[in-house]
Amino acid sequence: MVDVSIIIPTFNRLWDLPKAVDSCFSQGCNVEVIVVDDGSTDGTWEWLQTRQDVVSIRQENWGKDWAVVAGVAAARGDYIRFLDSDDWLEPQANVEQRALARETGADIVVAGYQDYYEDDDRLEPHPWVDCDDFVAQQFGEVSFSHYSAFLFRRAFIADIPHRQEFALRDDRMFVLEAAIKGPRLAVYDKPAFVHRHHRRGRLQGTAGFQRSLAHWTNIEVYRKAAALLERRGELTPRRRRAAVSYVWPVVRTLAKTQLDEATRAAEWIFALDPDFAPPERAPIQWAYRMFGFRRTESLIRIWALFRRPAG
Repeated sequence: MVDVSIIIPTFNRLWDLPKAVDSCFSQGCNVEVIVVDDGSTDGTWEWLQTRQDVVSIRQENWGKDWAVVAGVAAARGDYIRFLDSDDWLEPQANVEQRALARETGADIVVAGYQDYYEDDDRLEPHPWVDCDDFVAQQFGEVSFSHYSAFLFRRAFIADIPHRQEFALRDDRMFVLEAAIKGPRLAVYDKPAFVHRHHRRGRLQGTAGFQRSLAHWTNIEVYRKAAALLERRGELTPRRRRAAVSYVWPVVRTLAKTQLDEATRAAEWIFALDPDFAPPERAPIQWAYRMFGFRRTESLIRIWALFRRPAG
């Protein structure tokens, strides 16, 4: 019997994959580690063949979300967690979260985590923040932690895939769908994993055009989640406020490169919450009221050009 299946998608991460894999095992918990090699060329697959304690799957380079879907399909554990191959788990997370899940009957055991900054060898803790509305929390009302810190009951998430159309934010859509489903929660009061910040490439690129695409995808995730809630009659004013407050700065950032898309997103925000007051300086708030989002953002661009130092 497998207690916990851990899905690790990877692409050319042999420099840190062993640490991620080794962190998954601990006494007192029967763990199944499933590593999905997304077409690596750095010897990852050859290294995986030396690990008899790992379930290895190899696919063409289709991307992280498809790798996760393949891993979940192979999982046999009562519970599932997701881990990037450049991160690692805290030593007792699997054992203690599994015990808590069984004790409480939880569908999801939530927890905080730590950021590790490689450049200065620094850990920054992010404790779990209690909130009486899990959906509002996942919309951004308060800190929503990181889904690699969560332990999910496999039967509960069986019908929630990592969706290709949200490939740059598939984990955010996944957790929002899980939250909307109304899980029974338990809180693990310790950090469950460590998220590494480094200068090497990430599986989901966020530079140049991909950065703009990631912002747009983030907005689309929230639009989809809000629509799901609205159809269920569960899009409360509180959840509307949480969603627009989180998405607004993303929309403003997107406006710097994709004004048309940002304008459509801003229109959605004001339709979703007509009482929303942008948290901007008074002159900019006035401009939004007088000229609208598109013209105001255009004027801000022009003003920035005039203020740019000569030479």
